[in-house]
Amino acid sequence: MRRIMYISSLSTSLSDDEIRSIGRISSRNNKKIDVTGVLLFAHEFFFQILEGEQAIVESLVEKIRRDPRHRDFLILKCEDGVSMRLFPNWSMRTVRLEESQGMILQAVRLMLETIAESHRIIERYTQPSVLHLLTQGINPLEIPPKAVDRIILFGDMVGFSLLSERFPTEEVTLAVNTYLELCSKRIIEFGGEVSKYIGDCVMAHFPAEAPDAAIEACVKALGDLQHFRAGVAGGRLRKYLFGGFGLTRGQVIEGNIGSTIKMDYTILGEEVNRAQRLESLTRVIHRALAVSRAVRENAEYDWGFECAGEFELKGHSGTCPVYTIADPVVADFRDSSELALMLDAAPDGPLA
Repeated sequence: MRRIMYISSLSTSLSDDEIRSIGRISSRNNKKIDVTGVLLFAHEFFFQILEGEQAIVESLVEKIRRDPRHRDFLILKCEDGVSMRLFPNWSMRTVRLEESQGMILQAVRLMLETIAESHRIIERYTQPSVLHLLTQGINPLEIPPKAVDRIILFGDMVGFSLLSERFPTEEVTLAVNTYLELCSKRIIEFGGEVSKYIGDCVMAHFPAEAPDAAIEACVKALGDLQHFRAGVAGGRLRKYLFGGFGLTRGQVIEGNIGSTIKMDYTILGEEVNRAQRLESLTRVIHRALAVSRAVRENAEYDWGFECAGEFELKGHSGTCPVYTIADPVVADFRDSSELALMLDAAPDGPLA
């Protein structure tokens, strides 16, 4: 059997009669499918435990997840191989904590609010694959590492050190956050996953069969940066916000990497190093996108690939061809030396 424990909050308020009706209907339906459990309701929060045969409980949880009355659905714990029910006599016991229960109500409500808020914070600090496991009640630390094929993306903001020397910390931080925000939105939009931020760099990956989506994410992100530079919002640094991307394809290790102090669910391997090396070559080829032969050969769309030259890439003996694409946003690129000239030629003189 499987036992699932979850919390959610109401999208709309429910009356006492509606809560009682939910309890009666749930009890009647669960009895038919041999599901037992308990439902606690405190103000806008639901806390529920369900136990029964695995397939039946899974189906019921998905039905609850799709119910428009629920929002912020979060599985707290999922137990498989359960041999004994905690609530054998309750097909669904509904308990509404009333205002008259005073301190008990306040304590439970505070606990549920804290769990919900903690989940929202975790969402900001955790990559989607880990968050998905957590919301399914699966412990990510128990997932074994695996070798997988991926498209690896490495993106870097141009001239971070230069800008850090000439602008206040607050403005530089705003520029870095803007760069990462624009890149990450496009990566996620086209089916990629942000693995980690490394200073002003973003590392992400796409399914191995999606090189076109990865390229389009880069092109769209570069277009967003171009639009941002031409705008009026974003402070003094907006005109100097440029970035480069490296894309490659190959096998990586995906899994838990770290120590007892801190753990990352991430990817690593020679292909990750190669993507970073390709990104650094954008300064050499003076184009904002550099891709490997494997990405070019597996792309289905005609991107107008151009060979940018032969270069040494870590993990390869000799030199390898590096490609870019014929696109105006890819050609609109500045390296650190050009940014320095732009800064020195600013209307108010050199900024320092």
